[in-house]
Amino acid sequence: MNKKTKILLVEDDPNLGTLLSEYLVAKGNECTLRTNGQEGFETFVKGTFDFLILDVMMPVKDGFTMAKEIRGIDKDVPILFLTAKSLKEDTLQGFNVGGDDYMTKPFSMEELLVRMGAILRRTQGNEEQDQGTYNVGTYQFDFNQRLLINGVDEQKLTTKENALLKLLCKNINGVLERNHALNAVWGDDNYFNGRSMDVYIAKLRKYLKKDENVEIVNVHGKGFKLFVK
Repeated sequence: MNKKTKILLVEDDPNLGTLLSEYLVAKGNECTLRTNGQEGFETFVKGTFDFLILDVMMPVKDGFTMAKEIRGIDKDVPILFLTAKSLKEDTLQGFNVGGDDYMTKPFSMEELLVRMGAILRRTQGNEEQDQGTYNVGTYQFDFNQRLLINGVDEQKLTTKENALLKLLCKNINGVLERNHALNAVWGDDNYFNGRSMDVYIAKLRKYLKKDENVEIVNVHGKGFKLFVK
């Protein structure tokens, strides 16, 4: 891994978490450490990460549940599970919820690094997305600056508009599930937040209307799709 990889590590064992985080940073990566799945999910939604390392057995929210929720809003980010178990059923469950690889504790940190490199070579796509920027038709969306740019026109986005557009871009030409988007941006998928999200979707449609090849469409009973011809 030659470039600096932004890693989100979610591990409830403080000793292992600190040791692993320090090792990854020493190897030239950026690493954010969280100790339970709920904190990990909230951190993922607010940031931009290239790789996730998730412990399976965690308080508040386990690694499989966290991974399943993340796959509802991001189909591509690589996920590697860590577990003390070695049961075949757990391994299969890890892959079923969208994991890319699986390591059983105790493990060699050198092997972890090698596996991460293999996964990243297999999965990394557009470098722009690693930097938090997305091309959407004639628009460029800069997530870190909260800017939607079309030629000389710039639209500054609110925090929620920014987060929602990022989720749509992560799933471009795919379905962003409504309840996952609500939980990711609003923290709750209740009726009132749902109405609020519909307002924000309408605003994003207005911002993107200058390119007729870009459209946010409703997918009945499921959610939304950012469609780019």
